Parts: sequence; C-alpha cells; structure tokens
Amino acid sequence: MYAVVGCSDCGALWVVQGRPETTSCPRCGSRHRFGALEKFVTTDDEDHARDVRATMLADERGGDEAVEQLKPYAEMESDIDEVGPSDEEYLTASGVDPAAVEQAGERTTKQRRSRSQREVVLDALDDLENPDEAGIVEYAAERGVPADYVRTALEKLLRRGEIAGGSDGYRLL
Repeated sequence: MYAVVGCSDCGALWVVQGRPETTSCPRCGSRHRFGALEKFVTTDDEDHARDVRATMLADERGGDEAVEQLKPYAEMESDIDEVGPSDEEYLTASGVDPAAVEQAGERTTKQRRSRSQREVVLDALDDLENPDEAGIVEYAAERGVPADYVRTALEKLLRRGEIAGGSDGYRLL
C-alpha cells in the first residue's frame, strides 16, 4: 500500500509505503505517527500515488494545466533512456574513461560501510511494523548483531528516553 500524506508542521506532501508506526517529513524532519496523518489517497500502485502527489503540488502552485500535459510516472521512466546521450557517450565526451568509472563503482559497492550495532537496532525500530523484542532481535541477528547486545541497547535507549515501550513493543520517540 502507498499513501500520500502531508506534514502538519510545514505542509510538505510525500508518499509512504506500507503502514509504518511513524514516518518523518522529508522537508522539515518532523516525526509523525502514521495513523494520525491525513491520507489524501491510499493505493496499491506507487505510480498512482506519485501522480496524485504531483497533481496536489501543482494545484497548490496553480500549475494544473502543466500537470495535465505530463505523462504518468510509469511512462516517463520508460522514456528517460531515450533522451540525451547515453552515460558512456557523456563520460567519453567529458574526458572520463567509462570503464574506470564502472570499476570504481564496483569497488565502492563492495566496500559499502556497514552499520554499527546501535544503528541496526535503531533501523529495526524504524523498519519493523510492530517492533517487539523478538522481532528486533531477529532483525538484528540477520545483520550480525548478537541478541545480548540488542537487549542491552533497548534497555539503554529506554533509560535515555529515546524509545518508549516494553515487552509488548517499542517505538522511537
């Protein structure tokens, strides 16, 4: 499911996937409980949600006519490869060796920075729909974080007031 939601603090609109406990505004960073947000549209089609958001933004700015002339997102994405020079042509014209760029990209992908154990626990709280201790432990174990560390981290986060909850579930504050 995809929902178009709006920030009550700054008025930004964005698309949220699924039904997370909380979501953050991409503009001002305010954290909102998903259930409390007004959902302007809910749909199973991400492109439809993006199109609705674009139309709502255009309405706010008086650009209705311009939006009507645009193709839907799904069609625009398929057209993008046909516009302008290819990546290889662009790099070559810029004096850059495309093969060297590809090799550098492969090295970067292999050397991607791993998340700290604490970051993995916080990711679990953010990513899981109903994060309880067992779910967080399982999420973290899949990413190489020991269960003892997870339980200790949850206790510390509770004491510091960064999360709320207990045996029935946790949430970020």
